[in-house]
Amino acid sequence: MSRRASHEPGYGYTFEPKYPPEATIPPHSSSSTSSRRARRGRPEPRKHEHHYGHHSHQNGDLPQYNHNGHKVTKGIQPDGESGRKGIHPLRFVRICFRSTSRLSKWLNVLWPFIPAAIAIYYARPDAHLWIFILNYIAMIPAANLLGFAGQEMARKVPRVAGIILETTFGSIVEFILFMVLITDPHSVSHHIHIIRAAILGSILANLLLCLGAVFFIGGCRRDEQEFHNAVSEVGSNLMLVAGMGLVVPAVFSAALSTENGNAFARETLNISRATAVILLFAYLVFIYFQVQTHHSLYSDVLRADEQKDVDRHKDLAKEKLTLTECVVALALALTFVALISIFLVRQIEYIVDSRGISDAFLGLILIPLVEKTAEHLTAVDEAWDDQMNFALSHILGSCVQTALLNTPLVVIVGWGLGRPMDLHFETFDAVVLVLAILVVGNFLRDGKSNYLEGVLCVLVYMVIAISAFYYPNPSAGYETAAGGTAETGGGHRR
Repeated sequence: MSRRASHEPGYGYTFEPKYPPEATIPPHSSSSTSSRRARRGRPEPRKHEHHYGHHSHQNGDLPQYNHNGHKVTKGIQPDGESGRKGIHPLRFVRICFRSTSRLSKWLNVLWPFIPAAIAIYYARPDAHLWIFILNYIAMIPAANLLGFAGQEMARKVPRVAGIILETTFGSIVEFILFMVLITDPHSVSHHIHIIRAAILGSILANLLLCLGAVFFIGGCRRDEQEFHNAVSEVGSNLMLVAGMGLVVPAVFSAALSTENGNAFARETLNISRATAVILLFAYLVFIYFQVQTHHSLYSDVLRADEQKDVDRHKDLAKEKLTLTECVVALALALTFVALISIFLVRQIEYIVDSRGISDAFLGLILIPLVEKTAEHLTAVDEAWDDQMNFALSHILGSCVQTALLNTPLVVIVGWGLGRPMDLHFETFDAVVLVLAILVVGNFLRDGKSNYLEGVLCVLVYMVIAISAFYYPNPSAGYETAAGGTAETGGGHRR
């Protein structure tokens, strides 16, 4: 069930030699060869004795083998060694369809929607509603493949770096959507409003919906689950700081706009750009903290988490993608995600104007749900296997990447393109974000979780979703930071 696993002693996959390297064969050995080896101070090698990935050798030229008996390629971690090279099409398809868990495998039945979504966009360009629906569904298997390929790639690098790499690939879907929205020349101001809502929606989906599902699913199997404060406290503290950084420009604008209209729009834009640079620097410090100064702490925590998985032997025995196959899978997934993102974005104006879906509901709920589905299922699967530190690392890591990486990047890209992409969030969005961070931080404080906390998180998310559904669009004539007027297609009428 679990994605990652190591090969520590005592689980039937790592065999210690009967005699350590410095030991000698007993003198009563009947073999003359053994006697010669004994006099030289070296043990006699036995049949079926293998040396596995993490064990050192007296002779550095001896090959290393992993738990499946595959020779480990230099630079590849034993857990990620496939025992193959290049690409094998049939195995490639079979492994990708199998995915990481049963839940992820079920998502692959949606693959026929991908060619259907691409075909209808070109065959029936006027069928806006069907184009949106088919591409919305097609995004799920495409994102699932991207997440799986990222996980396979993460197996081939050290543990902590693998988690960061895996979380990064999970956030690429969101980043691509942001880039498509900010670079689309049509309805720039309208898209900026949706990006702002999607930024907060992505964080809320992870903090409330995904974390709630993780607490609930794990709590259904156990009375309580524990997690290390190195994961929970650092993550929640970072989110509190990121939340403050995201809402300060909005608070600045709201405090001054009550008396002076929107006269400080340019100042709000400048504050947003400066904040983006600061948040990006905070992300780099966080990565250095994880990978360099506190690498051993995180590695030990995650290694201990691996031992809790009762199905670890099944995960170790699964076929794995080669490095080449990982690159091919990532390239295919990124291509599909980019195409589907473009097709979706071009239907947003129709969905908002003709179907009465508000920007807030589209950005806060609909977009984050489809882009985070695969990542959420991975975290839920880890919670089911009692790997709460892995699950929290994915959830909080994804939130941190959205707040400290993707958001600053979209602001900086908008800056370079001359687009007025600022952090002037709606007051509703900003308040909801701060309250969600406080609620989740309180749940994480004791280092334990149960199904009740999970239910409460999901209920809070449902309240926000209902509120977003009825939240009106900005009225026509809403002034942007660039000093222009945003044509939003009218308010949201119900």
